[in-house]
Amino acid sequence: MKKLFSFILSIFISQHLYAQQGTQTIRGVIRDEVSQSPVIGASILLLQTEGDNPVGTVTDVNGEFRMTGIPNGRQSLRITSVGYEEQTLGNIVVSAGKEVILTITMTENIQKLNEVTVTADRKNDQSKTNNELALVGGRSFNIDDTRRYAGTLGDPSRMAANFAGVVSGNDARNDIVVRGNSPSGMLWQLEGLNIPNPNHFGSLGSTGGPVSMLNNNTLDKSDFLTSAFPAQYGNALAAVFDLRMREGNNQKNEFLGQLGFNGFELGAEGPLSRKSKASYLLNYRYSTLGVFKALGIRFGTGTAVPDYNDLNFKIAIPTGTRGKFTAFGIMGGSDVAFLGNEVDTTASNLYGSENTNTRAKYKTNIAGLSYEHTFSAKTFAKLTLGTSTTNEKAEGDSISIVTREAFKSGESRFKTTKYSAVFNLRHKINTKHSLYGGVTTDLLGFDLYSRSFYEGGLYDTLRLDVKGENTLLTQAYLQWKYRISRSLILTTGMHGQHFSLNDHMALNPRLGLQYAFGRGQSISVGYGLNSQAQNIYTYFIQTQKDAGAELTNKNLDFTRSHHFIMSYENRIGENLLLKIEPYYQQLYHVPVERNRSSFSILNTGSTFGGVDKDSLVNEGTGENLGIELTLERYFNKGYFFLLTTSLFNSKYKGSDGISRNTAFNSHYVLNLLAGKEVRLGTRRDNVVSASIRTTLVGGKYVAPLNLEQSRIQGKAVYDETLAFSERQPTYFRTDLKLSYRKELRKCSIEGSIDIQNLTCNKNTFMQTYNARTNSMATIYQTGFFPMSQFRITF
Repeated sequence: MKKLFSFILSIFISQHLYAQQGTQTIRGVIRDEVSQSPVIGASILLLQTEGDNPVGTVTDVNGEFRMTGIPNGRQSLRITSVGYEEQTLGNIVVSAGKEVILTITMTENIQKLNEVTVTADRKNDQSKTNNELALVGGRSFNIDDTRRYAGTLGDPSRMAANFAGVVSGNDARNDIVVRGNSPSGMLWQLEGLNIPNPNHFGSLGSTGGPVSMLNNNTLDKSDFLTSAFPAQYGNALAAVFDLRMREGNNQKNEFLGQLGFNGFELGAEGPLSRKSKASYLLNYRYSTLGVFKALGIRFGTGTAVPDYNDLNFKIAIPTGTRGKFTAFGIMGGSDVAFLGNEVDTTASNLYGSENTNTRAKYKTNIAGLSYEHTFSAKTFAKLTLGTSTTNEKAEGDSISIVTREAFKSGESRFKTTKYSAVFNLRHKINTKHSLYGGVTTDLLGFDLYSRSFYEGGLYDTLRLDVKGENTLLTQAYLQWKYRISRSLILTTGMHGQHFSLNDHMALNPRLGLQYAFGRGQSISVGYGLNSQAQNIYTYFIQTQKDAGAELTNKNLDFTRSHHFIMSYENRIGENLLLKIEPYYQQLYHVPVERNRSSFSILNTGSTFGGVDKDSLVNEGTGENLGIELTLERYFNKGYFFLLTTSLFNSKYKGSDGISRNTAFNSHYVLNLLAGKEVRLGTRRDNVVSASIRTTLVGGKYVAPLNLEQSRIQGKAVYDETLAFSERQPTYFRTDLKLSYRKELRKCSIEGSIDIQNLTCNKNTFMQTYNARTNSMATIYQTGFFPMSQFRITF
């Protein structure tokens, strides 16, 4: 099979190798930033070297433009329009295998006088978010970075781990830990819908997983916000990942094939109808390891082979020049089985244990339908309806050390179904004043069951047993943006939410202020009060009493936090940005145990299971204090770099009133990424690139293992009275990525190898108890591990 693939590939390359240098089309649409109305007559100029003939065009009555015959490589555009601020888009990758389709928003100029303008565009500027209300604590997420940066594996979550304030340090999962907060404080949105955990093997009580269901071949530029969110975002304490999917090419069919460690992928996009400009985008992926398993070849954790597949799609159907219907979705399933008798006891194992069997299956489906309409040059509205389901099943066995006989130790079934409706409205009163408002309703239905067995099944504990229940979370917001001058912007708003399960509600004010001065410098401040409901799992934990089971957590209130943040930005050069952000976060109404203990829900969310604690009360507190620095050189003249560092302290208090480190308090994190791209050949259509990423993270705090009690009970027992007092060693990892891209006449091919943990550093994952050896065992994270990938677009 390998020889056949190589033969076909060599024939394909030989037929195109000496073809003339390819050119491509750049086209797109330009819209007003607030109202989304088309900007008519905008000028688009291709920036070229001196002596080249100028290439340019203007937008038509629909705000659309088209430029043909653009040489392959990296290109830049300048966009101007009367009454709008000038913009420059740099480093647009033009390749033979795919047309470049841009959606550009322009900001209306509040001063009519001739003056020097700042060239920046939200679509292309990584320091600017899609959401123009996010003045502080946010940055854009560009999909090209997931392909360019070493160690990201095409995963948006792993890419976000390079941003200031985000801590990685867990090779097994892609949980996003922001400023010492639990990853369960994350809000995931897709096209405006609040969505469940978008990861394979992503359990109900977490927001991460080993493999992402999000496909970077279908995503568009998205927003990552870390605090003081605009008022439209709610029910989150830590961060917001506002994801957008791009639309398919509505004029030309294009295809993609990709083979890598993450899976076999096939993608297609094109017009449903050229007359209506409707388009489709489709991408399917199946686990590479699953294919190998079917062929009798086993890779994975021991003999456990993770099997998964997912489908990403988007369909866009314009209705005239002012409206558009969009259908989108992500669907996936995954399963894995860790059998104790098959675990390799001579190697470190992140998941499986030689004394247990674990079998798990997961399914997640997300689908939405939206309609957006531009009513006038001042008003825009969008309505989105969606549904999402999660279905998780798990079974476990304990294995006798002596007889190796398996006894059932637990089973769980968690199913959720959510129906969502989201309405957003924007209105530009004039060039200085804009209003934003909206309502979101999420109707959640759920069936939850969890049972544990002891002494070979003689005893059991029923932790959850709820079926056919539902609850409604309703959120609404109103926000005002006041452009006081070109240098001074104020945003203020209010977010409200109501949880019907226990009739709790919250009002959350938000405020942002930004002042620009000098040449490319600005200072911003922000404040936000945020509230988050507990995971639905937590509310229905049963407390067994003489009179029967009682739901002692059902009346828990929202956990709340005050966010204070300040930001200084300095565009040292056209492609160099310095950013410094100090912040303070105070958390309160945190669920802790009624009885005196070290437990706090702030430390949960990074494991596969939920919180089995009952009798919780909202009496805990926490605080996060830190400062972040970002020095970023955007890709230009063949190279880039990104330096981010964070110094922080994350503390909490449980019901015992003792101030402790949180589970996520590593005190510092340093990320350094750099890359170089070189164009080769007589036509300079061969591209060789290399990127390197180094991460240094302070050791996390854990509870020490009580070896004596572990030996008595035959399982790992940790001393919770000394919770998070013992520090793990520092985490260090370096990744290297090498790639080669060839531009042929009508297609592009690319091959790469991503070497994980280049130095093979032994990073500690956890310390546990091994009943077979009757001793403490240290489990280490991923060692040296190369991953290759081949990609073709045509």
